[in-house]
Amino acid sequence: MRIRLYSIISPCQLGLHICHTTYLKTEVYFTQQHLLGGWQYTNIDDSVILPSSLATRQEDGPVCRNEATRKCFSNVTAAPSMKPLGTVLGKATAALTVVTVVIAVVLNYFDDPVPVKYTSMTEDMKTLEENFRHQNKSCFVLGASGETGKVLLQELLERNIFFKITLIGRRQLTFEGKPYENLIQEVVDFEKLDEHAVAFQGHDVGYCCLGTTRAKAGVDGFIRVDHDYVLKSAELAKAGGCTQFHLESSRGADKNSKFLYLKVKGQVEADIEALGFDRFSVYRPGVLLVDRQESRPGEWLARKFFSAMSAMGSTAMSIPIQAVAKAMVSNTLLQPEQKAEILENSAIVSLGKSAENK
Repeated sequence: MRIRLYSIISPCQLGLHICHTTYLKTEVYFTQQHLLGGWQYTNIDDSVILPSSLATRQEDGPVCRNEATRKCFSNVTAAPSMKPLGTVLGKATAALTVVTVVIAVVLNYFDDPVPVKYTSMTEDMKTLEENFRHQNKSCFVLGASGETGKVLLQELLERNIFFKITLIGRRQLTFEGKPYENLIQEVVDFEKLDEHAVAFQGHDVGYCCLGTTRAKAGVDGFIRVDHDYVLKSAELAKAGGCTQFHLESSRGADKNSKFLYLKVKGQVEADIEALGFDRFSVYRPGVLLVDRQESRPGEWLARKFFSAMSAMGSTAMSIPIQAVAKAMVSNTLLQPEQKAEILENSAIVSLGKSAENK
């Protein structure tokens, strides 16, 4: 087993050294720092401490707490000196900047066209809210325990445009605070929704943020939740007198897609449109920017990347989850040009901003 020891002198002459070792395909990094006139080796999380001379004092002084890593230092060979760390990092930073700018330009090129009615909307949101509030309408929310559903519920409560809000879900949710006191909760079995038809009766507006993932539920479970449960709920709502149905879907939804996720999303859009609601609004957001309670490292990294893209002005691929909720509520107040409408990511962003500036 070999260890490559690289000696790197920083531009500030701080004597920073990096030791890079590979042991059983696991990379371990150590830094060498000058301390009290001597040298000590520590890894970046301070879990390993090595003596000053790797070649002759491997067993002297403090030893590595990880036995396997300590043993890998039995054969140390020196490698040629590398370029100054500042030069390497400088080039890497420059390359990353160029790549980021190129990606931002591409994303802006493919941005969704923003409908004129949102960019030039002059209606006073407060006036629209007041007029809507006087109509004493009621609504229900599906998926209030999910990321979008929770934020949507908060937005509905803050803007107070409905005299009654009903949450329909598979379990009772716990809330704290006075704003939640008047919420009505209906617990249903989504496998037997026909037995809970009364829960969908008497509502003017329905919001659906119900959904799962293939990773959590498997292929059959994903189809059952994102298509069957959603469609059956819409059917019962329509039969119960609901006139508006607002569905959170996904960017790229297409019933003819070869990708399961997009195909299912597109199919349920088409099936609900066929029910003939007086108004059916579909929201197709891009990557939702939200700090999930359960998050894989890859998902976290992707959100950070798209957050950076969003900060640079691109609205093609991502959107803050709060903007989706604000857009769904604001759009409820507007008079649509047609019975069925699809709001792509850029339109959602624009409508969400109009709510922020009200």
